[in-house]
Amino acid sequence: MSSYERFAHVYDELQTDIPYDRYVKWVEQHAPSKQFPKLLDIGCGTGVLGLMLAKAGYQVSGIDLSEDMLAIAAGRFAEAGLQVPLFCMSMHELDGFEALDVVTIAIDSLNYVVEQADVYSTLERIFHTLRPGGQLFFDVHSLFKMDEIFLDGPFTYDDGDISYVWHTEPGDYEHSIVHQMTFYVRDAGSDLYERFDEEHFQRTFAIEHYMTWLREIGFTDIEVTADFTEEAPEYESERIFIRAVK
Repeated sequence: MSSYERFAHVYDELQTDIPYDRYVKWVEQHAPSKQFPKLLDIGCGTGVLGLMLAKAGYQVSGIDLSEDMLAIAAGRFAEAGLQVPLFCMSMHELDGFEALDVVTIAIDSLNYVVEQADVYSTLERIFHTLRPGGQLFFDVHSLFKMDEIFLDGPFTYDDGDISYVWHTEPGDYEHSIVHQMTFYVRDAGSDLYERFDEEHFQRTFAIEHYMTWLREIGFTDIEVTADFTEEAPEYESERIFIRAVK
């Protein structure tokens, strides 16, 4: 699992197309924030979604495996005048939380857990942290995106300040990808660029697998949609959204 290392410092600039507001709307639609519900944002990253959820009225806590990401998130919350507990922790070793109303694993964070047993453990530990009636919200890459779109690389980006070349290749597991990224970041006030490299691993599973695991663990009322809509997934859907109730 990647720790996001130096990538944390350019992450937000490369994620401006993510409709975080739709994620908040999705959560609010099913778990209204009127009673200040306790929410854990797993894979909270730099805190963009967590801040929006906190402003919407949720009592937010966050965990992430990257200390660099958490440092940026802490600064973001402090700047907004909010005290949000943040913890450096692997999601499949989740511990120390109880009676949560909502758990989110947003923006394909679960796909960074590549061992099937660890994915199951993540879902199982989340179940035990939720109060009865509590809800889990997460999204994952579709098989189509993992097996076809990601392999249609390489991908490039250049906005003058940040450039990257992003190569992808199949991983060791079925429906897995190795992301190899080379970044060039302009030093402030100069024409010099700093280069650094990142290697990330992701894996996804068929929707039926996630649903089977959730049911085995004890979740009910499982709802599956795609691509920030209320529509059921189709073959070429890219992002799968799953909501489940304890």
